[in-house]
Amino acid sequence: MQVLKVSARSRSTAVAGAIAGVVREHGRAEIQAIGAGAVNQAVKAVAIARSYLALDGLDVICIPAFADVTIADQERTALKLIVEPR
Repeated sequence: MQVLKVSARSRSTAVAGAIAGVVREHGRAEIQAIGAGAVNQAVKAVAIARSYLALDGLDVICIPAFADVTIADQERTALKLIVEPR
Protein backbone atom coordinates (compact mmCIF):
# COMPACT_ATOMS: atom_id res chain seq x y z
CA MET A 1 0.00 0.00 0.00
CA GLN A 2 1.36 3.40 -0.94
CA VAL A 3 1.35 6.47 1.28
CA LEU A 4 -0.86 9.32 0.04
CA LYS A 5 1.17 12.51 0.28
CA VAL A 6 -0.78 15.74 0.72
CA SER A 7 0.50 19.27 0.14
CA ALA A 8 -1.02 22.63 1.00
CA ARG A 9 -2.07 22.94 -2.66
CA SER A 10 -3.85 19.57 -2.78
CA ARG A 11 -7.59 19.65 -3.47
CA SER A 12 -9.29 18.11 -0.45
CA THR A 13 -12.05 16.50 -2.54
CA ALA A 14 -9.51 14.82 -4.81
CA VAL A 15 -7.55 13.52 -1.82
CA ALA A 16 -10.81 12.33 -0.23
CA GLY A 17 -11.61 10.32 -3.36
CA ALA A 18 -8.13 8.77 -3.25
CA ILE A 19 -8.53 7.92 0.45
CA ALA A 20 -11.92 6.31 -0.17
CA GLY A 21 -10.55 4.30 -3.09
CA VAL A 22 -7.57 3.02 -1.12
CA VAL A 23 -9.75 2.09 1.87
CA ARG A 24 -12.16 0.21 -0.40
CA GLU A 25 -9.31 -1.65 -2.10
CA HIS A 26 -6.86 -2.26 0.76
CA GLY A 27 -8.98 -1.84 3.90
CA ARG A 28 -6.96 1.13 5.19
CA ALA A 29 -5.14 4.22 3.96
CA GLU A 30 -2.12 6.16 5.18
CA ILE A 31 -1.84 9.90 4.54
CA GLN A 32 1.30 11.97 5.09
CA ALA A 33 1.43 15.76 5.42
CA ILE A 34 4.22 18.20 6.30
CA GLY A 35 3.31 21.73 7.37
CA ALA A 36 0.18 23.43 8.63
CA GLY A 37 -1.42 23.95 5.21
CA ALA A 38 -0.88 20.33 4.20
CA VAL A 39 -2.25 19.04 7.50
CA ASN A 40 -5.32 21.26 7.06
CA GLN A 41 -6.01 19.81 3.60
CA ALA A 42 -5.41 16.25 4.84
CA VAL A 43 -7.82 16.56 7.77
CA LYS A 44 -10.50 18.09 5.53
CA ALA A 45 -9.97 15.22 3.07
CA VAL A 46 -10.43 12.63 5.82
CA ALA A 47 -13.71 14.28 6.87
CA ILE A 48 -14.95 14.26 3.27
CA ALA A 49 -13.79 10.65 2.74
CA ARG A 50 -15.82 9.58 5.80
CA SER A 51 -18.97 10.78 4.06
CA TYR A 52 -17.98 9.04 0.80
CA LEU A 53 -17.37 5.75 2.62
CA ALA A 54 -20.52 6.07 4.74
CA LEU A 55 -22.50 5.67 1.50
CA ASP A 56 -20.88 2.21 1.23
CA GLY A 57 -21.75 1.36 4.84
CA LEU A 58 -18.19 1.88 6.12
CA ASP A 59 -17.57 3.86 9.31
CA VAL A 60 -13.89 4.87 9.35
CA ILE A 61 -11.71 6.34 12.06
CA CYS A 62 -8.52 8.40 11.82
CA ILE A 63 -5.44 7.65 13.92
CA PRO A 64 -2.85 10.48 13.97
CA ALA A 65 0.85 9.83 14.47
CA PHE A 66 4.21 11.43 13.76
CA ALA A 67 6.67 10.12 11.19
CA ASP A 68 10.28 11.12 10.53
CA VAL A 69 11.01 11.58 6.83
CA THR A 70 14.11 12.61 4.90
CA ILE A 71 13.65 15.21 2.17
CA ALA A 72 16.71 16.45 0.26
CA ASP A 73 19.07 15.06 2.94
CA GLN A 74 17.13 16.93 5.63
CA GLU A 75 15.22 15.23 8.45
CA ARG A 76 11.60 16.47 8.77
CA THR A 77 8.67 15.51 10.96
CA ALA A 78 5.47 14.67 9.14
CA LEU A 79 1.99 14.05 10.43
CA LYS A 80 0.73 10.62 9.47
CA LEU A 81 -3.00 9.91 9.41
CA ILE A 82 -4.12 6.29 9.30
CA VAL A 83 -7.69 5.82 8.12
CA GLU A 84 -9.31 2.44 8.75
CA PRO A 85 -12.77 0.98 9.39
CA ARG A 86 -14.06 1.01 12.93
